[in-house]
Amino acid sequence: MSDPLLTVRGLCKRFTAAGGLVVDDVSFDVAPGEILAILGPSGCGKTTSLRCVAGFERPTAGTVAMEGRVLDDATTHVPPEQRGIGLVFQDFALFPHLSVLENVKFGLRAVPEPARTRQAEKTLELVGLASFAERAPHHLSGGQQQRVALARTLAPAPSLILLDEPFSNLDALLRQGTRQEVRVLLKAKGMSAVLVTHDQEEALSFADRVAVMHNGTIEQVGTPEAVYYEPRTLFVAQFLGRTNLLFSQATGEQADTPLGRVRLNRAAQGTILVSMRPEHLTLDPSTENSGPVGTVIGRAFKGHDITYRVAYDGAEYLVHTHNRMTFRPGDSACIRPLEAGVVLEKDPKEPVTSGATDEPAVYATS
Repeated sequence: MSDPLLTVRGLCKRFTAAGGLVVDDVSFDVAPGEILAILGPSGCGKTTSLRCVAGFERPTAGTVAMEGRVLDDATTHVPPEQRGIGLVFQDFALFPHLSVLENVKFGLRAVPEPARTRQAEKTLELVGLASFAERAPHHLSGGQQQRVALARTLAPAPSLILLDEPFSNLDALLRQGTRQEVRVLLKAKGMSAVLVTHDQEEALSFADRVAVMHNGTIEQVGTPEAVYYEPRTLFVAQFLGRTNLLFSQATGEQADTPLGRVRLNRAAQGTILVSMRPEHLTLDPSTENSGPVGTVIGRAFKGHDITYRVAYDGAEYLVHTHNRMTFRPGDSACIRPLEAGVVLEKDPKEPVTSGATDEPAVYATS
């Protein structure tokens, strides 16, 4: 494995001497050509972390280094313009009085003419906007403006690009298409990037790895599949989507749960909290097995699948099934696990009961 392009170790930030830590002991790496997403709710410290990497904020403690060069530590602070890092802002930050081409050229002030113009034109070709070079930014769509902002950042060929909620001002359809285009472009150029977002779908679909942040700390880092299917903590399980939470009694790699005996993703002993995504459960007719028999109390047909709410033993559970399942509200049905339950590290400060968590949880921030 190649050495990391970016290394962040023990990053801490407080804005006042008496204030609490907004960023608390954050560490992560970014490999060459990798896209890392820092995902978390508003106020969790993700944008502050990004600004520390960019050099706009000086960390209270910790180290930021790129390609072996220390950018920040107890004795060093390299100014933003000397870091070789590009930043794409949430609001695009285009100059309204400059043309598209002049906006891109602005990022190449150190390059003499005519090379400056050629390089800007080449970058606009790369993002598919060569024919819009003379237009004013306000004559472009939101997605086109985002690509201009990206072109301006790409033109100087920075070693690393930081993206601060770059798609949040776009409507849903345009947001999906634009982020796909940006990902393809970054991969084609072999560029490294750090994306900050509060959008779970965006992080999971855009990044190679996801760092889930909560209350100033990173709770889990891994591939999108790993953090979604095998969350380590209660917060990660709930923030990344709907899940069913079950207090269980574990003996090794199996546990007795409210839904019967299930396999576990890792060995455990005693009372544990288990997460099971709705798509990891299914429904059978109550005559087919000896599993727990519940009552269907809700059915949401979504075309490609169906989401059921099933009441059993005083709790409600969510079950995602294929779109040909025929259960209706009022029917009896057996809830059957399809996958191993995921053992969570339960935070005693987080109140929880067995059953479904409907929507991704919203957490108060300090």
